[in-house]
Amino acid sequence: MARALIVGCGCSGRELGALLRDRGWEVRGTSRTRAGIAGIEAAGLEAAVADPDRPATVLELVGDASVVVWLLGAARGERELLEAIHGPRLERLLEKLVDTPVRGFLYESAGSVDRQLLETGAAAVSAAGERWQLPTALLTAERGSGGWGDRAADSVEALLRR
Repeated sequence: MARALIVGCGCSGRELGALLRDRGWEVRGTSRTRAGIAGIEAAGLEAAVADPDRPATVLELVGDASVVVWLLGAARGERELLEAIHGPRLERLLEKLVDTPVRGFLYESAGSVDRQLLETGAAAVSAAGERWQLPTALLTAERGSGGWGDRAADSVEALLRR
C-alpha cells in the first residue's frame, strides 16, 4: 500500500488526505501546532508534527512514504518564512529526498502565497526532478475550485505511474 506524506495538512490537506485514503492510500499529514494535529486526527488521518522551515523534521517522516505533497501554496507567515519554505528549505529537502524511499513529489504552485515565491518553488521542484530523476508534478489548481481535491489526488497517483 502506498503512503502519502502531506506537508501542510490544514483543511485542504485533510480533504486531499481523505480522498487518498478512500482510494486505498495510507496518509500522514503534518502540522506545526497541536490544534493542527488534532484536526488531522479528527479527519481520520495519521498526524505528525513537522515544520517545513526545518527540513529535518519532514525527513524524519519519509521513511515509508511513496509521495510527498508540499501543500503550502496558501501558507501564512512572515515573508522571510514563506521565502524559505518555497526556496532554500524546499531545495534542501528535495536534495535529501534522493536518499529516501520517496518516489514522487507534488508541489502546490497555486494559492495565496506571492506568485513569485510559488514560481521559485516550482522551478526548484522541476530542476530537482530533472537532476535526480525524481518524478515531480505541479498542482496548479486553485483551492476551492470545483474538483480541486480529485485533481490533487489524481496528481499524487500519477506520480507513481511514471
